[in-house]
Amino acid sequence: MSDTNRRAFLQATTAAAASVALLPGAMAAGDDTLRVGLVGCGDRGTGAAKQALRADPKVKLVAMCDAFMDRLDGSLGNLKKIEDIAGKIDVTPDRKFDGFDGYKKLLACGVDVVLLTTPPGFRPIHLKAAIDAGKHVFCEKPVAVDVAGAKSVMETAKLAKRKNVSLCSGYCYRYDLAKRETVKRIHDNAIGDISAMHITYLTGPIWHRGTDPKWTPMEYQMRNWYYYTWLSGDFIVEQHCHNFDKANWVFNGKMPVAATGVGGRQQRRDPKFGHIYDHFGVTLEYADGAKLFSFCRQMPGCDGSVNDHVIGTRGSAQLMAHTITQAGGKEWEFGSETKVKDMYQVEHDELFAGIRAGKLINDGENAAHSTLMAIMAREAAYTGKRLTWKQLMASNQNIAPAKYEWGEIETPPVPTPGVYKFV
Repeated sequence: MSDTNRRAFLQATTAAAASVALLPGAMAAGDDTLRVGLVGCGDRGTGAAKQALRADPKVKLVAMCDAFMDRLDGSLGNLKKIEDIAGKIDVTPDRKFDGFDGYKKLLACGVDVVLLTTPPGFRPIHLKAAIDAGKHVFCEKPVAVDVAGAKSVMETAKLAKRKNVSLCSGYCYRYDLAKRETVKRIHDNAIGDISAMHITYLTGPIWHRGTDPKWTPMEYQMRNWYYYTWLSGDFIVEQHCHNFDKANWVFNGKMPVAATGVGGRQQRRDPKFGHIYDHFGVTLEYADGAKLFSFCRQMPGCDGSVNDHVIGTRGSAQLMAHTITQAGGKEWEFGSETKVKDMYQVEHDELFAGIRAGKLINDGENAAHSTLMAIMAREAAYTGKRLTWKQLMASNQNIAPAKYEWGEIETPPVPTPGVYKFV
């Protein structure tokens, strides 16, 4: 089957009656295998590829891309060791791409579904290119690191709807059955109106990949991307964004009107850790008087807590424990006897099932809003100023480097509240 005919066949599978094409006998009409390309071959990308290959019986990983070929080869080797998916991997040398523009070559090599799992600084660029090319997309969280990037994602989400392609985000808690049931009850007024929510992501430090005298400053930053805001968004955006997404979900898409915060780096002082913080504390305000209290930390030797406590006028809920306690004493807990499928797998299962059935997912706007909440919290702490949603959305903040190429790149200073400016 020619590429043109195969694409036409796969487009038919996303029409309203697409499931007919998957009935016995319809297979003879052509090859309905969904061809997957992976952009970003780190641990999360490797995991996403594994989940995609398990999500559908007729799917193949046919292309991979990473800034560094050694990362790509390591990921490919690990995937081939997994017995139940090894037969679904068909990545030939001519479909392995590296460098800053490798994603363009991947999009042009006949893939149908693209997994975007690079450092998030590249997400808006890669997402727009993939949707422009008419590909179905899974994109990891967060979807941007600055305001301009988040706005770009919102426009790309609209484009995905017009092009009739899927855009599934990596805000995976929305794909967890127990949390879906808990949030449904909150939305059904089980604890009354939401007056406050307290979210925490208190963990230890993460990886650092060292250095090499052969690396240019750009390569050092790319290999240690977590420690540079233009690549990661700082850890409040890269990691704590999950909690902001759950808050966005609980508040039913209602955005905060302002944020005030503090933050800094007490233990992460070595220059090798770039310029990001190691702790934040931020309060977000809503127009109706509700508050969102956010605390996150990455430090060794400290207690951990990853939780979401929802306080209503008639009770409270714990999202991570999947419990609701009403003021009158009545309690609900998601049954531990209920078997819940891994949320990382569910998001891919639903993405591929939607492609087959023509019930396409589009998480783009929610993902952009949740990311913007985290960016607003970061900027409030960086500046030491009360930052409003109106100010945020009036900004075209773009923290990307002037050019993407190997060589020299500056490390910005650690943001100093009262000195750092939000623009």
